[in-house]
Amino acid sequence: MKQGIHPTYYTDARVTCASCGNTWTTGSTQKEIRVEICSKCHPFFSGESQRIVDIEGQVDRFYKKLQVRQAYVEEKKSRAEEKVSPKRPLSELEMSVRATAALEKAGITQVGQFLAKLGEGETAVLAIEGFGRKSLIDFKKKLRSLGYELPEAVETPAA
Repeated sequence: MKQGIHPTYYTDARVTCASCGNTWTTGSTQKEIRVEICSKCHPFFSGESQRIVDIEGQVDRFYKKLQVRQAYVEEKKSRAEEKVSPKRPLSELEMSVRATAALEKAGITQVGQFLAKLGEGETAVLAIEGFGRKSLIDFKKKLRSLGYELPEAVETPAA
């Protein structure tokens, strides 16, 4: 064994627990050792299996992140449902003023009412005074882009 290269070994090194204050002696290359938790206060050794060792509030931070995530998911879901709501006003679609005014004059102010009228057939919608084919095409494009399901056109047989 070479001389002078090995650390000093202390047979009476003092170990102190920061949680409970327990002290004991052991052999080590350090004169004094400080530990966060020892066998007297650790839940595994003390039998307190229900006690959670929470260093710096990690459990609280986890639950806080979980609540923020759940709130975000709920808000996103409500926004998606609101986006395709049949009670949405036609004025929010930002379509031409003339076409929107013609629909309002006919008593159609919500998307659901417009879709119901469209379910009767395109001719029923085109029969509204001041509402033309271009306006119908624009409204259908806008509703599709927002995620609305358009009803199938009802064809009337020629007599």
